[in-house]
Amino acid sequence: MADSQTFVIVGAGLAGAKAVEALRDKGFNGKIILIGDEEHLPYERPPLSKEFLAGKKTLAEFTVQTADWYRGHDVDLRLGVRATGLDLTGHTVTLADGTTVSYDKLLLATGSRSRRPPIPAGDAAGVHYLRSIDDATALDGVLGDGASLAVIGGGWIGLEVAASARQRGTAVTVVEAAAAPLLRALGSELGEVFAALHREHDVDLRLRVGVAEITTADGKATGLKLEDGSEIRADAVLVAVGAQPNLELAEQAGLETADGGVTVDAGLRSSDPDVYAVGDIAAAQHPLLGARVRTEHWANALKQPAVAAAGMLGEAAEYAELPYFFTDQYDLGMEYVGHAPKYAKVVTRGDVAGREFVAFWLDEDSRVLAGMNVNIWEGLDDIKALIRAKTAVDPDRLADPQVPVGELAG
Repeated sequence: MADSQTFVIVGAGLAGAKAVEALRDKGFNGKIILIGDEEHLPYERPPLSKEFLAGKKTLAEFTVQTADWYRGHDVDLRLGVRATGLDLTGHTVTLADGTTVSYDKLLLATGSRSRRPPIPAGDAAGVHYLRSIDDATALDGVLGDGASLAVIGGGWIGLEVAASARQRGTAVTVVEAAAAPLLRALGSELGEVFAALHREHDVDLRLRVGVAEITTADGKATGLKLEDGSEIRADAVLVAVGAQPNLELAEQAGLETADGGVTVDAGLRSSDPDVYAVGDIAAAQHPLLGARVRTEHWANALKQPAVAAAGMLGEAAEYAELPYFFTDQYDLGMEYVGHAPKYAKVVTRGDVAGREFVAFWLDEDSRVLAGMNVNIWEGLDDIKALIRAKTAVDPDRLADPQVPVGELAG
């Protein structure tokens, strides 16, 4: 009987919390053990680089549930302790405090950590990385009027922190080795939109140049020396060059991995039938896209756990949601849906210069792979329908704001 079973969840972030909610909502009355290496209750991470650093939200406002909620739902919370070992045969998880817990079903929601490139002085005082609320609190302490920040990396975290810092009066320099910010995520065409946005807000954006070293004085970061020989002076440095999935537990146990994550089917079940994986680490077979997809997006942490919970309870379920992410920078709000690691062209409709438009990524057969709303808060469902239809569209009609997107999916 399921109610006599023990389900263990490793990873006490948003995905772990949502898995607990889903299991209890589905009527599972067995034992749930939630393990996390942070001392804090599970919380959402997107606000760390947005509302928290901008001074608009506190941790309590993006904590998923209160301690009373976990007590009321009979959840055994093991916070501040890291899972160090997984025995698939014995169905046990070993913790850093020396204890061992047994499971009938296991969910891995271990997330990611900040990638740390081999930059000289990368561990000096005044060098920041952003993944946890403790990281964000430390970074928050160096922002403000008259302060200066050097950001290594022009991806989402780097740009969102730059925007939050500028809104608080901090001078910001962003260094990106690629030809445009967000090049891997959006391509050069849309990357230029974000380059212009940040330059308009007086961010010193340095492109096509790498970082040779983080400069220091008395053991504290003082800025950057770039590979072109130039130097940037700053009170603090943020290294924001991507995330590293936490796969060690899965790899040590012998679970199958691929594409930088734990290999799971559309139901989020791993190569071991009693182990599931969700969130950043899940390299999931997508039933619509016909490919294995691993994305480090908030939406996966929010929605995948319900599918995994269903599978753990013996129900049939598949995760068929299209990848989705969003950003808020200055007065620009954006939602992106779809998956376009390779595309043939980008089509836009609306006012790109005024940053109120929709962009579409098309393949060589003019099928829409992904779409992005910029400061337009409607029509996302029509974009999803267009992607799901997998039919060729007329690029000229797609670019015409007078033609409803909903008419193009037929």
